[in-house]
Amino acid sequence: MLIPVILSGGSGTRLWPVSREASPKPFMKLGGRASLLQRTLERALPLAEAGCAAIVTHREYFFKTREEIAGVQAARACRVTQLLEPVGRNTAPAIAIAALWAQAQAANALLLVLPADHLIPDDAAFRAAARQAAQLAADGRIVLFGIQPTVPETGFGYIETGDALPGGALAVRRFVEKPDAARAMHFLAAGNFVWNSGMFCFGAATILDALQAHAPQVLAGARSAWEASRGAATDEQMPIAADAFATCPDISIDYAVMEKAAGVVVLPSRFNWSDIGSWKAVAEQLEPDADGNTTLGETMLVGAKNTHVQSEDRLVAAVGVENLLVVDTPDALLVANKDASQEVREIVGRLKSKGHEAARLHRTVARPWGTYTVLQEGPRFKIKRIEVRPRQALSLQMHHHRSEHWIVVSGTAKVTCDDRAFLVAANESTYIPIGSQHRLENPGVVDLVMIEVQCGDYLGEDDIVRFDDVYGRPPG
Repeated sequence: MLIPVILSGGSGTRLWPVSREASPKPFMKLGGRASLLQRTLERALPLAEAGCAAIVTHREYFFKTREEIAGVQAARACRVTQLLEPVGRNTAPAIAIAALWAQAQAANALLLVLPADHLIPDDAAFRAAARQAAQLAADGRIVLFGIQPTVPETGFGYIETGDALPGGALAVRRFVEKPDAARAMHFLAAGNFVWNSGMFCFGAATILDALQAHAPQVLAGARSAWEASRGAATDEQMPIAADAFATCPDISIDYAVMEKAAGVVVLPSRFNWSDIGSWKAVAEQLEPDADGNTTLGETMLVGAKNTHVQSEDRLVAAVGVENLLVVDTPDALLVANKDASQEVREIVGRLKSKGHEAARLHRTVARPWGTYTVLQEGPRFKIKRIEVRPRQALSLQMHHHRSEHWIVVSGTAKVTCDDRAFLVAANESTYIPIGSQHRLENPGVVDLVMIEVQCGDYLGEDDIVRFDDVYGRPPG
């Protein structure tokens, strides 16, 4: 029984400033109607023979991922369970947990493991390859999807293939780390190297046996986490026990198993594929103009060549530039040489080292109850636009360092402040003193929109002490 397992982790640092830690690459829409995660679901769920699938993701992404699942029509015919990691431990522990979960769904489970952030335009060709891989996996093979190289790419790992095997697979001679340009050119010319796509198909029992043989610490930690977590599992989610999961080594499935195990084969797949690993890769997915330029959003280019420009909410113009990446968001602007697109991650690293919020958050931040947008901030003040969906509520909370003024723009707010509960209508306001326990709710059937003015000596998002939360978020 084939069960899709989608790995939805990683922060996509090379796609900053659109991809951020709190809203990573799988949630990017890239100008289309659906996010990368939704496209992966649409591609994979028709293959779910057991009527179920899993997404392995961080617990902080549960609510956003739930919205993504609900937005995919095909998901209504397939149960999708989120396996919620307390901390990222790389792909080997994630796959081990998923295999144990899948085995509990069907004793003969076959896992189709897919990253959430890849782009494959031809769904039919992908599904045909996946069904071919499942036939190989049913015979005990560990199947890797290899992509036929089209350029001497230095950003991917390679697999050198050997003899042809029954079922259309090829033997694996060796795995090769990301090469320099000269070696990549050699691999392309040789004709027997494929890109390692990070997509796999194998039996649950097969991969668990391989983990036992080659990475027993990973399997031991995963089994401990599985036993500690399964009692709290529902059809929608399984929060993974933090202490047990932390004992798993931080290691990829390639290092843990693929480079060591017997029975590993490559299925050469010729469908168009991109891991969307950089802004240069994003640009390659778009139709260029006569000068090689690609654009998303409201843009204007004059005398530009081989340049990618995109904007979210304002006009961006470029004049006389060449071979550039220009990515504009409300709170950050990236300008880079296309040939340095892999180095964008260095910006994120520096932002993190400085504690800059732009590494983690966008100006508009999604929450289970709605969104907030930072409109302006300065010394001792911050102004936000807050939107609360109907029948939703923020946590009962308190701040040590700031007071808040709330002005309702539209809808009606139910406000709790210490021992008082009252309604605030449009064009009315209220005040929340420092240290007061308070909660904001939308009791109506339309969105509640309000402006919040914070005043205080510290206005960071971590100045929240939660006493009660309807979404089960831990106390702050």
